[in-house]
Amino acid sequence: MELGLKGKTALITGSTKGIGKAIAIEMAKEGTNVIINGRKQAAVDAVVEEIQAQYPATNPQGAAYDIADADQRQQLFEQVPQVDILVNNMGIFKPMEYFDITEDVWQHFIDVNFHSGNALAKFYLPYMLDQDFGRIIFIASEEAIMPSGEMPQYSLTKTMNLSLAKSLSKLTKGTHVTVNTIMPGSTLTEGVQQMLVDMYKDSDLPESEWESDFMKHHRPLSQIQRLIRPEEVGRFTTFVASPYSSSFSGEALRLDGGLVPTIF
Repeated sequence: MELGLKGKTALITGSTKGIGKAIAIEMAKEGTNVIINGRKQAAVDAVVEEIQAQYPATNPQGAAYDIADADQRQQLFEQVPQVDILVNNMGIFKPMEYFDITEDVWQHFIDVNFHSGNALAKFYLPYMLDQDFGRIIFIASEEAIMPSGEMPQYSLTKTMNLSLAKSLSKLTKGTHVTVNTIMPGSTLTEGVQQMLVDMYKDSDLPESEWESDFMKHHRPLSQIQRLIRPEEVGRFTTFVASPYSSSFSGEALRLDGGLVPTIF
């Protein structure tokens, strides 16, 4: 399906791997000029080269900055002064016991998962409003509305993303700019794969059964009973970024495999 994204410019934060990279690839398939972001220059360059080779009609660029750092954010703004699409994907997570979470840890998660995306939205939204087109998308999690209790510091920041997106959508009323949140369920990223290793490496369970055991005991409400794949999130995000998604804004869009119960 042609989604009307050819020639658009999209900045996807945290896009050297996982969900972010999958989003960048799916957008490039649609002819979008993607800007790859990550902290390490070599990782950024590798993804840019990969996308350029696969989709030579596009113009992928690299932006190797730690966007949680205010000085490096400013450097990003100088390199990339305007975008049509902003996907705030970059974030950190870690299973932690509530009583082990220090004040510094709370603040670190807020700085990385909330303040960085807020700063980017504040910078790029005026341009989108001026041109009367734009998409700001926050990649959150089902943890935003149904915390598992496994990582309270992460869940808090995802709820903050949800609230911010709704507030920002109020600023776009009557325009062709939209702000939405996408809430994937547990997704098989590199980080989640490592989490499974940490959880099961000392068990007798074969590696081939780790995913199903995790879903059965830790995500029992999931209807699909498997981890979502990054490319599934990438395809959905690409649609939300397109002109064809203009009928919704300020929405919390669930992509959780039925994990969160629906109340009619």
